[in-house]
Amino acid sequence: MDEKQATVSDRHVDERILKHSHDADEALQAIQQIDGQVIEIDAETNKRLLRIIDWHLMPLMCVVYGMNYLDKTTISYASIMGMQKDLRLKGNDYQWLGSMFYFGYLGWEYPASQLLQRMPLGKYSAICVVLWGMVLACFAAVSNFGGAVTIRLFLGICEASVTPGFALLTSQWYTRKEQGQRTGLWFSFNGFGQIVGGLVAYGIAKGTDKYGSSIAPWKIVFLATGLFTIVIGLAFLWVVPDNQLNARWLSEEDRVLAVERVRINQQGIGNKHFKMYQFKEAMMDPMTWAFAFYALVADIPNGGLTNFFSQLIENFGYTAEQSLLYGCPGGAVEVIALISSGFLGDWLGRRLLCSMGGLVSAMVGMILIIALPLSNNDGRLIGYYMTQASPTPFVALLSMISSNVAGYTKKTTVAAIYLISYCVGNIIGPQTFRPKDKPRYVPAEITIVVCYGVCLIDIAFIWWWYSKENKKKAMIRASEGYAKMENQEWLDLTDGENAEFVYTL
Repeated sequence: MDEKQATVSDRHVDERILKHSHDADEALQAIQQIDGQVIEIDAETNKRLLRIIDWHLMPLMCVVYGMNYLDKTTISYASIMGMQKDLRLKGNDYQWLGSMFYFGYLGWEYPASQLLQRMPLGKYSAICVVLWGMVLACFAAVSNFGGAVTIRLFLGICEASVTPGFALLTSQWYTRKEQGQRTGLWFSFNGFGQIVGGLVAYGIAKGTDKYGSSIAPWKIVFLATGLFTIVIGLAFLWVVPDNQLNARWLSEEDRVLAVERVRINQQGIGNKHFKMYQFKEAMMDPMTWAFAFYALVADIPNGGLTNFFSQLIENFGYTAEQSLLYGCPGGAVEVIALISSGFLGDWLGRRLLCSMGGLVSAMVGMILIIALPLSNNDGRLIGYYMTQASPTPFVALLSMISSNVAGYTKKTTVAAIYLISYCVGNIIGPQTFRPKDKPRYVPAEITIVVCYGVCLIDIAFIWWWYSKENKKKAMIRASEGYAKMENQEWLDLTDGENAEFVYTL
């Protein structure tokens, strides 16, 4: 938030705007209760509030998102720990296990977006975390392909609410200037999940090899990650509130201040009523489909690499146990890329342009994997590590759904379409890694390079469009007779109908 005082004196809402928006944001109720008072948020108060919010939300969001990645990719570690033999997988069975998660995710994504709007945000998100932990732990009990497919389907259903829920939480609690860094931070724990997952799987593999085990090592991996996820979900339920107004770790005064500090977002903190005009605006907005196109194309590579990275590294000439360990640095690359991209994007005010560096790195890395000879194991492994910087634009666009899409129904709709496209890309991705193409998987690798190139063009288009729209809004604000309505920040207006709304680039 800008370091200035936020003054609240006249709390009368313009009836015309209120009628047009159908009903106002939940934040307006809190603001109206202090009618006639002056709210002062100086720089020190703002820093204090931000520190409290960060310490209560960020650690849990980061750990949960790390488990979100680890839990859905545990199958990659299990695939080289005996799972394929024990479940008698053959042909394309493993590819379908990779895709089935995203069929569940795809089928439940839009219902999840509606539930996230209508249900208490913190409680619903926490329940989903607990349920996905329970489902994952049940994977240890499967004994055939049918059981594994069922578990993967329900795992996708349970995890469908996590990313859109976290995008809503970020837009609810943080100013637009803060959102890029926070989104990059919690999403970067995908990389930490990969590091921890590799180390845990390696430790279990070595331990059971040395001391033996009454159950298969790959089953222990599923039990350990599933049970830990349940514990984290219960902690999330206790700590993370539905919004600022029922945060038990904020005083009554600080709750109102926490709402007031995000006034600058022009978005409010939540509205539980579905608004058809906002849904229609989302469907007609070119940026909705530019976002969706990016998610579809970018996640074809993601779907292949997340499910096959352990096998890919093994095909570089390393042993199965080595591939578990050598996947860990890839997670570190992702963490560094996402955190640095988020920081630089917010600091320079060029979130999209800064994110493109990770995609260029990934493209170069995949070209190395294709071009280098099979004998150059180390060079191809470095190429794989470079591909792990690829999520930077995906996260930048995800943070833009938080900061650039206003109107609660519109925001949840755009997020749902974005993540539905993400699912479709991830369903397609594993199918490009065909068994007959081993050990090089050249057709899949060429597909990945082409996808990265197309994505760069799409990002450039999004940047151009938002720049053009900001100029239009500036002309409206500068026109004769224009007047900003009182408290319009809390009226649940969309970014399209609010001339005060400035898009983050």
